[in-house]
Amino acid sequence: MVEPADRPSTAGQRLGAPESFGVSTLEPGLRPPVQPPGRQVSIRVQMLDDTQEVFQISQRSPGKVLFDLVCVHLNLTEGDYFGLEYQDQRKMTVWLDLLKPTLKQIRRPKNTILRFVVKFFPPDHTQLMEELTRYLFALQIKRDLACGRLICNDTSAALMVSHIIQSEIGDFDETQSWQHLLHNKYLPDQDAIRDKITDCHRKHVGQTPAESDYQLLEIARRLEMYGVRLHPAKDREGTKLSLSVAHTGVLVFQGYTKINAFNWSKIRKLSFKRKRFLIKLRADPNAHHDTLEFAMASRDCCKVFWKICVEYHAFFRLFEEPKPKPKPILFTRGSSFRFSGRTQKQIIDYVKDSEMKKVPFERKHSKILSNSSMTPQSSSFRSQVPKEVTPTDTDLYSLITAFYFISFIFLGKVVHIYELFVSVFITSLPVPVETPTVPPPSHPPNHYGNSPLGSPHVVVNGNGSVNGQEMGGTAVLGLGQSPEGRQLSPLTSPLLTEAGYVRNEDEDEARRKKFPTDKAYFIAKELLTTERTYLKDLQVITESFQSFVGKDEAFPDSVKKLISTNYDPVHKFHQGFLKEVEQRLAQWEGRSNAHIKGDYQRIGDVLLKNIQGLRQLTIHLQKHSECLVELERACRSSRKVETLCRDFEQQRVCYLPFNVFLLRPLHRLLHYKLILERLCKHYPPTHDDFRDCRAALADISEMVLQLQGTMMKMENFQKLLELKKDLTGLDNLAIPGREFIRLGCLSKLSGKGLQQRMFFLFSDSLVYTSRGMTPSNQFKVHGQLPLYGMTIRESEEEWGVPYSFTLFGQRHSVVVAASCASEMERWVEDIRMAIDLAEQSSDVAELVPQPDEIHQSQESEEELCGSRSSLERQGHRGNTTVHVCWHRNTSVSMVDFSVAVENQLSGNLLRKFKNSNGWQKLWVVFTNFSLFFYKSHQDDYPLASLPLLGYSVTVPSESENIHKDYVFKLHFKSHVYYFRSESEYTFERWMEVIRSATCSSSHSLPSTRKDLY
Repeated sequence: MVEPADRPSTAGQRLGAPESFGVSTLEPGLRPPVQPPGRQVSIRVQMLDDTQEVFQISQRSPGKVLFDLVCVHLNLTEGDYFGLEYQDQRKMTVWLDLLKPTLKQIRRPKNTILRFVVKFFPPDHTQLMEELTRYLFALQIKRDLACGRLICNDTSAALMVSHIIQSEIGDFDETQSWQHLLHNKYLPDQDAIRDKITDCHRKHVGQTPAESDYQLLEIARRLEMYGVRLHPAKDREGTKLSLSVAHTGVLVFQGYTKINAFNWSKIRKLSFKRKRFLIKLRADPNAHHDTLEFAMASRDCCKVFWKICVEYHAFFRLFEEPKPKPKPILFTRGSSFRFSGRTQKQIIDYVKDSEMKKVPFERKHSKILSNSSMTPQSSSFRSQVPKEVTPTDTDLYSLITAFYFISFIFLGKVVHIYELFVSVFITSLPVPVETPTVPPPSHPPNHYGNSPLGSPHVVVNGNGSVNGQEMGGTAVLGLGQSPEGRQLSPLTSPLLTEAGYVRNEDEDEARRKKFPTDKAYFIAKELLTTERTYLKDLQVITESFQSFVGKDEAFPDSVKKLISTNYDPVHKFHQGFLKEVEQRLAQWEGRSNAHIKGDYQRIGDVLLKNIQGLRQLTIHLQKHSECLVELERACRSSRKVETLCRDFEQQRVCYLPFNVFLLRPLHRLLHYKLILERLCKHYPPTHDDFRDCRAALADISEMVLQLQGTMMKMENFQKLLELKKDLTGLDNLAIPGREFIRLGCLSKLSGKGLQQRMFFLFSDSLVYTSRGMTPSNQFKVHGQLPLYGMTIRESEEEWGVPYSFTLFGQRHSVVVAASCASEMERWVEDIRMAIDLAEQSSDVAELVPQPDEIHQSQESEEELCGSRSSLERQGHRGNTTVHVCWHRNTSVSMVDFSVAVENQLSGNLLRKFKNSNGWQKLWVVFTNFSLFFYKSHQDDYPLASLPLLGYSVTVPSESENIHKDYVFKLHFKSHVYYFRSESEYTFERWMEVIRSATCSSSHSLPSTRKDLY
């Protein structure tokens, strides 16, 4: 083993292979750190390239001396991103503490090997200033892939391995590449995707090792498991989880899926007590708990994870290294551990401010020349490197630049000539010459098979995504380009959101101008976007639910057959309908030559044809109410069926109560009617499309009128079933004749003062509850007031409580107070209407089995309520409309729910946080008073949701500096979100539908649900 003192002074000799060079910022022959006197001890350190080096340190030296020796040995300036880890006597992997003596931490140095690895993973690899640092990060990614720690899909894995191979053996050669893959293991299941790897490697012709490192890190940083080190834990219910820490905060994983994240800004304190790891959050009215508790295997495990959390927070959030605590005179309290080293900001400032001479370094595994000048870099960084460009070279690059513009004009035909032209002249240049980067002209994203620069392409997942994440819709990326076609710089951070996604900027403006500006086009596009969402909702029934219950023999075959028979034909019909709409929009947008004739700038003919086809499915639509009733009957009669349905509702694909999906086909008829009404209102009677739209509107209006009664009854029945899951202590909520009217928060006056209660108003009674302490947070019934004979009186002056009123029942009275005058007015109006309904006692058609038919079911229900465990209760979702109303102290009525059914909307929006700089493109679905966010319309389940009850929607003011068109703002207390739409029409539509959710029903809305249809 070679000692550091015996090695040559050249920095490039540290990794082995003499034929491959790069650039480092440290000069060779730097002095090692000063060590205290004492006996010398040998410590072995394994590098990222799997070589082992031996370092001599004093037995009293702190860990920082050893770490500095390693960094000097590597000529590494940005060493603070790295650390030394080892296995202690408890077989736990821990980090070497730089402040404590090394030998007090490593008891048996002769038998211990420390590993030099990446410790802090920045969200953006372009924050790494040195090529050497990026090379070491690439080695870490390579190691994580090989050991199965960096989990991703096959396409992303193949693409990353192809960049690793490109950096090691150069351009693709079939025999050499195949042999290299046979003798080197990059993935645990490498043989299964060997063909994918070679296909990707073919596309990296001319790519240098530095460029390969850059592209490898660009892909890796977008993966969910990038930089994640899992620490096993359990929650309070004993569910097995894993904790991790990242630059954003503490993450929670279940398996390899991230299920929660706690941002540093929301965390007040991190601590541990014995085996329990505690996260104390800042006060939030929407949070159920302000302290989260996780059980780990031992106290040592807690301490190890707590330490890395402290270090991550300090490294990414602080401007400078924290100062040591003063030593107490008598007693010590808490840990004295602190982060030691430079923070990320200090590293970046240091490298930027220091002018260091760059010297070559060597890559152990690479067999090709690595020239850092080939890496796309910013002008400020390139100015630090001497340039020796002769006049001949300048003329040559002028010629290349001129040829580039010509080849761009004839992109599809001449670009391959340009590739050959550039490759010939580049290879003829002398190596020492620093070649300036030719900046590409501004151009829209390239959709051809070759990039304008003739550079290698990155095809991510085959559809413009990394690990399933879309990247702006462009599948082919040129080297050094962002997904939107912009030139990237290693020193300019790509626009990221807080979650690490690519942000979309003004490149959409040019694309937007190419599309039609007619309002009819945007109405047709709304039809397309909502149809995509509707088809996904149908798939929840026809595919996800049927496959889920089909495996269980307890689920009745009759119900399976009933659902399959009446939903599969509807799903098949709308698949064809969606294809026709997509084809027509493509023609309308000019993606074919048909738009030149003007024959396809219309949508009425497509709607008329398919609505006439939809009328043939009326018999199936009428059976959907029977499906809902039979499914409820099956749940009442069998505990296993009820549990099965509850379990399915916990699947991510079922983002709403399952009964809501069953009513989607009936709701969709209303959407067609509203879209056709807008088209007929927009078109003049002389327009070619007006006649078809008017005929289609007549047909769909007839269908809506025919199914109106069924629709209203089913909505009420579905709402009663949904509330039944939220309430405990009230039997037989969904009885014949009962109608739901309003739910929401009121304060009830008692001997203890005003207490928050959840009130549920039905056509025959008023129920008030409080939120229980069960894991599912169901609401426990405290009282039930019959409406028959009830009177109501405002009593603000009597009790001295603002917005209060008294309800006088036949047996007792209740004093309640609303949160504001408008809320009080809504409650008083609805209660008076409900009292009138109770006195009239109008008959309602039977929707559920008669009481004598469910006598045995009642016993089963009581037994189920009494014996159900907390784990089974936990299955119910805790973010329903009832819980949102509870947290935001508001109310909603059945009229609001009916309006929300009409005002469903979906489409692409750009989202911006209050303190972020860029915009993130998302597929957004508005339904059930919430926004659901997806990466793209092809995703099966949402990434997150935002309940809108209580939010206000406005237009940003001038002081907010949002200098964009079609931007609206969502605001609730300190939560602020900005959204951008693509046109004035879509902006108005989003404002309209969101206002319908954020503003509860008032006098401006229909007074009854019948007025809606």
